[in-house]
Amino acid sequence: MASIKPSVPKGTRDFSPTEMVRRNFIFDTIKSVFRKYGYQQIETPTMEKLSTLTGKYGEEGDKLIFKILNNGDFLADAGITESSITTDSKKLAFQICEKALRYDLTVPFARYVVQHQNEITFPFKRFQVQPVWRADRPQKGRYREFYQCDADVVGSESLLNEAEFVMIYDEALSKLGLKDFTIKINNRKILSGIAEIIDKADNIIDLTVAIDKLDKIGLDGVIKELMERGFSAGDIEKIKPVILLEGSNTEKLVSLRKALVNSATGLKGCDEIETVFNYIANCPLQTANLELDITLARGLNYYTGAIFEVKTNEVAMGSIGGGGRYDDLTGMFGLKGLTGVGISFGADRIYDVMEELNLFPETSNQTTQLLICCFDKEGENFALPILQQLRKQDINAELYPAGAKLKKQLDYANNKNIPFTIIIGSEEIESGLLTIKNMQTGTQGKYTVDQIVGTITR
Repeated sequence: MASIKPSVPKGTRDFSPTEMVRRNFIFDTIKSVFRKYGYQQIETPTMEKLSTLTGKYGEEGDKLIFKILNNGDFLADAGITESSITTDSKKLAFQICEKALRYDLTVPFARYVVQHQNEITFPFKRFQVQPVWRADRPQKGRYREFYQCDADVVGSESLLNEAEFVMIYDEALSKLGLKDFTIKINNRKILSGIAEIIDKADNIIDLTVAIDKLDKIGLDGVIKELMERGFSAGDIEKIKPVILLEGSNTEKLVSLRKALVNSATGLKGCDEIETVFNYIANCPLQTANLELDITLARGLNYYTGAIFEVKTNEVAMGSIGGGGRYDDLTGMFGLKGLTGVGISFGADRIYDVMEELNLFPETSNQTTQLLICCFDKEGENFALPILQQLRKQDINAELYPAGAKLKKQLDYANNKNIPFTIIIGSEEIESGLLTIKNMQTGTQGKYTVDQIVGTITR
């Protein structure tokens, strides 16, 4: 039998020990901030019922769901014969696939809330860090298997939740070492109000798509595109003050209130944004710039209030986070009227940003802090109790099996970025003083085990 060249499926990746330490540094940092704000971790199964996922992501999204074939003789179990087999792939999928890999964390979360509603204390604050799968065309930065890092609170209309998500972004990204990033905020009601004042409520997507290009094509380009999309010169005059919105967040809100004076919906959106800003004024942000950006229009098909997007200003990169308020997350499973708000961290993009800016701590490359090297079985037996003493003090330590040359043992330490080695020979066994070497500086000295513990923990 010919040997098979080892490879992974397209759109998936292996992660090396170094990459895992760095990824865990990101996830552990974000999780610690979630917990600080009262969010509790849940996990949902890798696979959901196909019926749970289908119809929740639109027609294009449904095509990207990875379906799982039923066990056993799936054709016979589905009652399919050669004469009855259908050429309708969608229909066939439901006959031979009852399960699918989860496409995101949001729909499983909605299912979880409805299924466990009698056990949950509302408002329910949860976070989830798990992989998801999409049958997308793999390309740079886009994978078929990737991790999502989400937090949501359901069962509360309070805008304090929106303000706290701004604080969570600020604290987590600051802890990761980012020094210049912007949290953009908008409100669906403001966008609806803009469309309302020119009687174009049905054209909100056309409007926002054009306005969003202001930086790229300028005011004349935006006006030209709006005219092509059916907006009149009168419409454009009414919304021009909104398109040209400038100044501080307070000044932008004043201008918006003037422009939206005849739209109750738009003014409510302004009130909601102002409430969030007032909360933040009482809890000043550490690093983030908070910016009202009315061109922000992500998720308009499901967000009903606040919309968030986070961008780093230090490197060229798309958004590294986003989210918003939704009014009917659980309605798809029959539990109506449960409002919620959620955010997501783009962990893979954050990793790329931190790598480019060299923000990972040096210790994140070190899984082992100390390696014990010995020459023979006697040294190995002498080293074992010392090894256990070090580990009891929460020092990550290894013992290299006896028999290898010292150079090979030290090379092992260098290749794994282990900062300290203890070398045990007959002299060390007799005196009880151990030779410890700093692998970075090359300095070494003789110390007791207790002294070594103190040195390493420092």
